[in-house]
Amino acid sequence: MKLVSALQEDIRLLRNGKNSGTSNTPPSHQIGRSNTQNFRVKTNRKPGGQSGHEGSTLKIKEFADKTIDHIPQYCNDCGFDLEQATATLKASRQEVVIPPIEALYLEHRSYSKVCARCGKICTGGMPAHMKGPIQYGVSVGALVSYLSVYQHIPYYRITVLLKDLFSLPISEGTVDNILKRTAQKALPLYDTIRERVQQSHVVGSDETGSRFEGKKGWFHVWQTTSLTFIVASMNRGYQTIKEYFADSFPLTVYVSDCWAAQLKVAALAHQLCIAHLLRELRNFEDALACQWSSAMKQLLQEAIALKKQMQPHDYLAPINAVTTLEQRLSVLLQADHRTSHKKVKAFARRLNKNSSSVFTFLHHPKVPPDNNGSERAVRNVKVKTKISGLFRTEQGAKNFAIIRSVIDTTIKNTNNVFDALSLLVNLQPE
Repeated sequence: MKLVSALQEDIRLLRNGKNSGTSNTPPSHQIGRSNTQNFRVKTNRKPGGQSGHEGSTLKIKEFADKTIDHIPQYCNDCGFDLEQATATLKASRQEVVIPPIEALYLEHRSYSKVCARCGKICTGGMPAHMKGPIQYGVSVGALVSYLSVYQHIPYYRITVLLKDLFSLPISEGTVDNILKRTAQKALPLYDTIRERVQQSHVVGSDETGSRFEGKKGWFHVWQTTSLTFIVASMNRGYQTIKEYFADSFPLTVYVSDCWAAQLKVAALAHQLCIAHLLRELRNFEDALACQWSSAMKQLLQEAIALKKQMQPHDYLAPINAVTTLEQRLSVLLQADHRTSHKKVKAFARRLNKNSSSVFTFLHHPKVPPDNNGSERAVRNVKVKTKISGLFRTEQGAKNFAIIRSVIDTTIKNTNNVFDALSLLVNLQPE
């Protein structure tokens, strides 16, 4: 009977663990998902735009690019000719259209002249970026990079899109070569992003799996509120972290989940992702009716609520509310788990081992209680993989990581992505 009970508990944990509310399983993969059940915590907010939300609408352009006049030529009642009658404007409406677009072929011509005084033949120089008799210009390179890395469009569909919309013939091989060149030009900026991330006071990190050449690969991300640095690697562990951040993060509060490689990173302090902890606790609570899990979940939720209320001066010295939460955490971590399920025991041991990293966010104003910023950064990788299937080569994955790092950093700094890519593609090798 004990064996049966233990197996039943394991089954409940496994089934409940395949739940978007109790694990990192996306809702689309959830077993027995119900479209009628809402797992979100109810609030007092009404559906739709909230009070104070600034709406947006299509605005009329003050001076239209083109006008089309609709003037009556004859009377609708008697048929009399109105050509000589004075027309009076009664109404105007604007329609936004995109004109037909065709690729523009620019021919650069170099001429020579003979100096009448010394006889030297002087030749006009070609632009530095013109290397062959014909090539794709900066705007094409920027557009291909934009469509592939930012909009996640596969190579073949890019070739079809350019042909259908711009009458521009381009092969999948050329698309790949353009991305290689863009990534190569982005390397100095990519390295600058890495250096600035390492010097930041708060850094979030995460990783996600993908496929490179049919093999299991990994994308690692390190991000701040203004920077994103993405790495493609065949290794998920500490080796990749050490390769790119050999000096670790001595000035940084490092936010991550409980993956051993992340916790091994030397940093000023660590912050565990509370969202991850809450999902595990919710699973124990639902599947095992674990009271300790309910108490720990309640404590973490109160800590998050306190964070939202804290003012800048509250971080100068520990306030009573923070001290109380830390004392309650200490008591919960001392609980006896001899009769608990093995997964609850493992969770409690892990939390005990990293207890100093649970409430770091209550001592640093800019440290978040979760790692959602990193999860948003790796989500773009998952979207790319979902649409394109896999990366044909490891180098292709690395090129994507380099260009995507520049794009995400551009977005975080509220700059135009296409403009940034155009500047990047236009860079000349030193």
